[in-house]
Amino acid sequence: MKYVATWLLVCALLLETKAQTRPVQSPEIRRYAIEVAGLRVGTMTATRQRVGQEVVSTLTSDVQVNFLLYHLTVYYQVVNHVWSGQLRLSTVTAHTNQGDFSSRTEWKHDHYNIIADQYKHKYHATEKQSITYTVTDLFFEEPKKHSSAFAEYFGDYFTLSSSGPAVYRAFRDGREDEYRYADGQLITIIKKNPLKNFVIRFLP
Repeated sequence: MKYVATWLLVCALLLETKAQTRPVQSPEIRRYAIEVAGLRVGTMTATRQRVGQEVVSTLTSDVQVNFLLYHLTVYYQVVNHVWSGQLRLSTVTAHTNQGDFSSRTEWKHDHYNIIADQYKHKYHATEKQSITYTVTDLFFEEPKKHSSAFAEYFGDYFTLSSSGPAVYRAFRDGREDEYRYADGQLITIIKKNPLKNFVIRFLP
């Protein structure tokens, strides 16, 4: 028993040392203001950090809109875990004036389990194709070589197309967003809305 206890202690120390020596890069952080009709109504922050072999990206949005009879409160956060360029786990939590909602996309050996339970949108599916580019990635990489981006919130895809130099349109189920880049950096998003467009501007 004495030898077993000693061996377990050695193993624990080795694991702890390995965890402490995993290379951790400083996070990339990009902050944006969310505007409607020229008024600031919220913020959006995208972060990406490498820890060892894993890349963790987050996208956090906090919006409060009060225009006459139009009221909107939304706080949501996307957390993506990527290994070797492939999405392994994505979680979305949303807290709104209409209730709390969530989405989850998880790799299960040879496929993804996708469950999206959002406001007026429920979607359950499996996906065998590897997910290598997401909406959150749009904040860090211009989609020059990508024709689609996985929408973590909805659990399916936006179709991407270029509409000019460093300008891209994202389409999904009648919805259209526009992404504008400068020197490879995302500077503006225009989210089309029947009432008023939401404009998301980079904060230098």
